[in-house]
Amino acid sequence: MYNDKTLICKDCGQEFIFSANEQEFYAEKGFSNEPQRCKACRNARKNGSRGNEPRQMYDAVCARCGKTCKVPFEPRGDRPVYCSDCFQR
Repeated sequence: MYNDKTLICKDCGQEFIFSANEQEFYAEKGFSNEPQRCKACRNARKNGSRGNEPRQMYDAVCARCGKTCKVPFEPRGDRPVYCSDCFQR
């Protein structure tokens, strides 16, 4: 039903194969667009420009419950910061 397709990565310009199995998976999930990036560029994009570096975390105090927590941004002081539990509420 599906045949392998050769696509061009929009980031690096290299050819990559959109396999019949991948096409079937996309169809099952209801995806209507073909992938635009090769696997290496998709992974790099998922990791952001950080590469393999771990995300820097900052200490903060939750404005709601007062617990100490770590957040992926530097708190500025002019906005409240919430721990993950309070943020979910």
